Amino acid sequence: MIADRGYYKSDEILACEEAGINVVVPKSKTSNNEARGLFGRDSFRYVSETDEYICPAGQRAIWRFRTVEGGRTLDCYWSWACSTCSIKRRCTTGVQRRIKRWIHESVLDQVQARLDCEPETMQLRRQTAEHPFATLKTWMGYTHFLTRTLANVRTEMSLHVLAYNLKRVINV
Repeated sequence: MIADRGYYKSDEILACEEAGINVVVPKSKTSNNEARGLFGRDSFRYVSETDEYICPAGQRAIWRFRTVEGGRTLDCYWSWACSTCSIKRRCTTGVQRRIKRWIHESVLDQVQARLDCEPETMQLRRQTAEHPFATLKTWMGYTHFLTRTLANVRTEMSLHVLAYNLKRVINV
């Protein structure tokens, strides 16, 4: 299954993987750290053999405790070396940089590795999925929906999709 970034939901990805469905979805960026000039989470390398993270300065952030946030079980990692680190101001504004890892994060790592091995799958998805939307926009005259309220807009969109599908069937 191929989807774009907006459909990245870790619980659903886990359910798909458990059902034997291979998922290819790029990770969504949810942190503003990079926009603030701080290192993003992807700057920290996870070492599964020792269950720890290696920070950009080369220090080890080791497992500290397990917590539940929003119904998800997370492991928390950090290093006490942050207080003397020369690049701390590029890493965190707190006492130390804490990294939280979902207990099923290895599944998400597999999905990312699959995407890294086959980057052309996202190009294929764009070619397949974006064309109908561009056609619908053209038919609508590059304008907004003519109706108001979510229910009415859904109906209007459904009519456009139905017309698109009928036209495709006739052409095929």
